[in-house]
Amino acid sequence: MAKRNAIILAAGKGTRMRSKLYKVLHQVCGKTMVDHVLTQLENAKIENIITVVGFGAKTVEEQLGHRTHYVLQKQQLGTGDAVMQAKDLLANEDGETIVVSGDTPLFTAETFEKLFQYHEQRHAAATILTSIAPDPTGYGRIVRNEVGIVERIVEQKDANVKEQAIHEINTGVYCFDNKKLFAALSKINNDNAQGEYYLTDVIGILKNAGEIVTAYKMADFDESMGVNDRIALARANKLMQARINRHWMQEGVSMIDPETTYIDADVQLGKDTVLEGNVVIKGHTVIGNDCYISAGSRIIDSTIHDAVKITSSTLEDAEMHNGSDIGPNSHLRPAAEIGENVHIGNFCEVKKAYIGANTKVGHLTYIGNATLGKNINVGCGVVFVNYDGTNKHHTNVGDHAFIGSNSNLVAPVNIAQDAFIAAGSTITDSVEQYDMAIARARQVNKKDYAKKLPW
Repeated sequence: MAKRNAIILAAGKGTRMRSKLYKVLHQVCGKTMVDHVLTQLENAKIENIITVVGFGAKTVEEQLGHRTHYVLQKQQLGTGDAVMQAKDLLANEDGETIVVSGDTPLFTAETFEKLFQYHEQRHAAATILTSIAPDPTGYGRIVRNEVGIVERIVEQKDANVKEQAIHEINTGVYCFDNKKLFAALSKINNDNAQGEYYLTDVIGILKNAGEIVTAYKMADFDESMGVNDRIALARANKLMQARINRHWMQEGVSMIDPETTYIDADVQLGKDTVLEGNVVIKGHTVIGNDCYISAGSRIIDSTIHDAVKITSSTLEDAEMHNGSDIGPNSHLRPAAEIGENVHIGNFCEVKKAYIGANTKVGHLTYIGNATLGKNINVGCGVVFVNYDGTNKHHTNVGDHAFIGSNSNLVAPVNIAQDAFIAAGSTITDSVEQYDMAIARARQVNKKDYAKKLPW
């Protein structure tokens, strides 16, 4: 099999996005558009990938890293000029080269593979990936002769009335014989309405040279969608979300209302997990088997093990181990780690803290910069006072300790295992094993005092 190459066109600024962010860096389901394209090319086993950068080149390179080579298009002179920037890296290489735009995030590896196969089976110099558009306005049209052979591609601004009526459109993806591509690129000019060097002109040059030019018509027009403005970006997100949700339901995840369930592209979900509607799962979150995530939950870059229940709560860079549960209306902030069978009740917040197995944190509690052991009871309204206005300090609580309601643990402090903190105490000194700490004023009752009050 001939060597397979790919060129991603990612040099445009994207003025119609009305954004300081370069177009290909806008996200679809948690991943930049150009990253979606690169990922699918990688999945198609493309051996050599080159990304043409221009506006925002440094940021694009930071996003994609060493997964691709880069060439710079200094001036935006059209798609043909963009591909020419890869000449030094590719022009003398044997094999086939696919060209795809970085603002087409919905293409799949399967489609790229089918395009390659179609191209190779017909020994073509060029194969155009086409589709039938319900409304072809704005797309280049595929002009065929009376027997269906591709003659040329006509851009919207250069098309006459008859050509504008054609519904078969150019998706902007091509497969070329690599050496013939660069030989033809040297012959194109910018004699057109835009004054640009069109990659599409290569098709005419190859045709006139007697080369075989074919077109592979893909079935799903939506997959070819290019994103040029915020309206298209929203639609691309909707289409990608439906694809992601369908995949996970086929893999054994239950979704009560898929249309209101939002899952990023890099999320991983286990079997027999149930997601209610209005759940958002983002970033590189991993959720295990048999979990239940209720409506209103938002989970970002977190690891959720098996049989975990999350009720209307928010997790960020957190971890919950097997059998634990949280909520409703609680918040795990970065570096919160919840052990096996731990219960975190409602209106609790945990940050940069480890909570050991079988510990219970009922409600209305803040735990920050702390290590809690096993089988601890943390009462209502407990505050781990970890900040002195300048620095954060750590609190340790041993196994089987009891922290009474409305207690304040002022860090740094150590509560030994089996210690008991009386309700309403403010603890500033360490408590030894089996000790009970009481740190509150003694109650005094003033007999008949209420009779003196004016009401």
